[in-house]
Amino acid sequence: MSDPRQFLRGLFDTAVAAADPLLRVPEYLPPPPRGRVLVVGAGKASARMAQAVEQAARDGWADDVEGLVVTRYGHAVPCERIEVVEAAHPVPDDAGQRAARRILSLVSSAGPDDLVLALISGGGSSLLALPADGLTLADKQALSTALLRSGASISEMNVVRKHLSSVKGGRLAEAAYPARTVGLLMSDVPGDDPGVIASGPTVGESTTPGEALAVLDGNGIDVPGPVRGHLLAASGCPSPDDPRLATTENHVIAAPWQSLRAAADAARAAGVTPLVLGDAIEGEAREVGTVLAGIARQVYRHGEPASAPCVLLSGGETTVTVRGDGRGGRNVELLLGFALAVGELPGVHALSCDTDGVDGSEEIAGALVAPDTLARARALGLDAAAALAANDGHTFFEKLGDQVVTGPTLTNVNDFRAVLVV
Repeated sequence: MSDPRQFLRGLFDTAVAAADPLLRVPEYLPPPPRGRVLVVGAGKASARMAQAVEQAARDGWADDVEGLVVTRYGHAVPCERIEVVEAAHPVPDDAGQRAARRILSLVSSAGPDDLVLALISGGGSSLLALPADGLTLADKQALSTALLRSGASISEMNVVRKHLSSVKGGRLAEAAYPARTVGLLMSDVPGDDPGVIASGPTVGESTTPGEALAVLDGNGIDVPGPVRGHLLAASGCPSPDDPRLATTENHVIAAPWQSLRAAADAARAAGVTPLVLGDAIEGEAREVGTVLAGIARQVYRHGEPASAPCVLLSGGETTVTVRGDGRGGRNVELLLGFALAVGELPGVHALSCDTDGVDGSEEIAGALVAPDTLARARALGLDAAAALAANDGHTFFEKLGDQVVTGPTLTNVNDFRAVLVV
C-alpha cells in the first residue's frame, strides 16, 4: 500500500460521511401534524439536523416549522426558521442554561395538534443544562468536571445528569405533553440506548436518585450539600410507562455500527480485509490501546484472525482517568497506549478519532500512529511514556505533525478506530 495514512484517513472520512444528518434525518421524519411543528434539539449534530429538517420543509414536508436548537461553540450552521444557539461542552455554561430554559418553555406551549420534533445527539447532556429546582449551574459545573476527571463511564455520568436536571431523563417529553413528541437520535454511546444519548430528554428513566448518588460516591466525588440533599429527597424522573410519555416515540437514526459498516465496505473495495471488532468497546483508553496492539501483533505474526493486508475497525467510548495536567483526549490517550505496546512493528498503522471532530476539549479529532512514531519522537526529544503519564497526547502528536484536524464535522457517532496491518 503506497500511503497507509491516506488510506486510514479515507476510512475515517467515509465513516463520518455515513452519519451526515442531511443523509439520515429525512427518512425518519413523521407525517406533518394538523398544527405546528416545533423543532428543538441539543448536541454537536443538532444544527446540521435542523438544516435537514428545513430542507425537508422546503421540499414540501411541512409548512409551519419553527424552533430552537443548541450546539457546541463553533458547530452552528445557518438556518432560516429554526434558531441555532451555541453553548459550552463538555462543562455546561450559562448559555446552555438559557437555551434549555427557552426550549422547555417552547415545548410547554405545544397542544394536542402540534408535533414536537426533538433533534438529539451526543454532547446534548452538557449543552442542555437546566439544573433541577434548588440547584445551581455552579453545582452542575463542579460535578461535570469531577466526573470527567474520575474515569466514570458515560452511562454513569448520564445517570447523575438526569437526576440533577429539569429537562433530561424524559422531562422534555413530559413538558411537551399532550403534543406528539418524536425524538430523532444520533447515537454516540455504546449500545445505542436512547435513554443514554444526551441523557435521554425524551426517554423515560428507570434509575433512581439514590443510584445517581451511589455513582458520585463510588467515584470519590465530593458531593455538595444541596446536591446530596436533592438526591436524597427527589422523587425521580418520569418512568418509561408514565402516561405523559405515551405520545412520545424515539428513533435512533444514526449509530456507530453504520459508520463502521461503511468503512468496512470502503476497505474491502480497496482490497483490504476488514475485521469489525465491535461498535461498543469501552474501558480505560490506554488499556484498550494495549489490547488493540496485541491483536495487531497476532495478525502480523500469525495471519490470524485474518492475513495482511487487513484493517481492524472498532467504535465505542473509552474513558480516561486524569492523572496529569496535559492536553489530552481519549483517542490520543488510546493511541499512546497502542504505540507503546506495539512498538516499532513494521507494517502496523493506526488512527483513532472522534467523529464529531473534537477529542477531549480541543478542536482536534485525534491522531495517527505509524511504525516510526516512537523513533521520530525520540529524535525530537519526546517521551511517549511520559506523555501518557501526563495525559498529554495532543501535545505529543502535535509535535510529531500527526494530528487529525477536521474542524466541526456536524455529526457525532462516537469514536472511530482503524488499525491497518500490511
